[in-house]
Amino acid sequence: MGKICNINHDIGGVTLRKKVAVIFLILLGLLFTYELNTYYFLKKIYPLKYQNYVVYYAKEYGVDPYLVFAVIKVESNFKSNAISSKNAIGLMQILPETGEWIAKKIGIKNYSNNMLFEPKYNIQMGTWYLSYLLKNFNGNMQLAIAAYNGGSGNVDAWLKDKKFSKDGKQLHAVPFPETNRYIKKVLAVYQMYKFIYETKN
Repeated sequence: MGKICNINHDIGGVTLRKKVAVIFLILLGLLFTYELNTYYFLKKIYPLKYQNYVVYYAKEYGVDPYLVFAVIKVESNFKSNAISSKNAIGLMQILPETGEWIAKKIGIKNYSNNMLFEPKYNIQMGTWYLSYLLKNFNGNMQLAIAAYNGGSGNVDAWLKDKKFSKDGKQLHAVPFPETNRYIKKVLAVYQMYKFIYETKN
């Protein structure tokens, strides 16, 4: 009888271990599925639309493509026909006068402001402008983003003002609430793009 009890006990132990193993595998599968679904959900929220243009011009002008995607996401949410209340146009929300200036700088012939609605030209011009701002502010992304929204002249003035910059190299406060929010939003979206597409890959 003692042997029978031991055998039954062993069988029960094996069965229990199998059940635990099965439950563990199920939970692991659910966790993996959840992570996979979350990953694809995030890719829907932070897409790589117009990837060919973004990657090409980001490389051409030496800009991180994820920064370009972040600016497009925040500026227009990838709507090529977007027009702001200030008349900024297209994916990267370029003002007509800024567009005319950029077109001369990079040699776009027969330029018209209607070209800002075309993803190719808008991304080319917006990416070049980001590159220009990054060079102007010694690669400082915060300052370049601030200038993209608030204007280079304003950023230069803020850097000289002790109320906004303690060292003349970094902004410690931004007097324009919209620009302040814009900087935080673009940097947050930029980090999300890097997390989704760099970390996962």
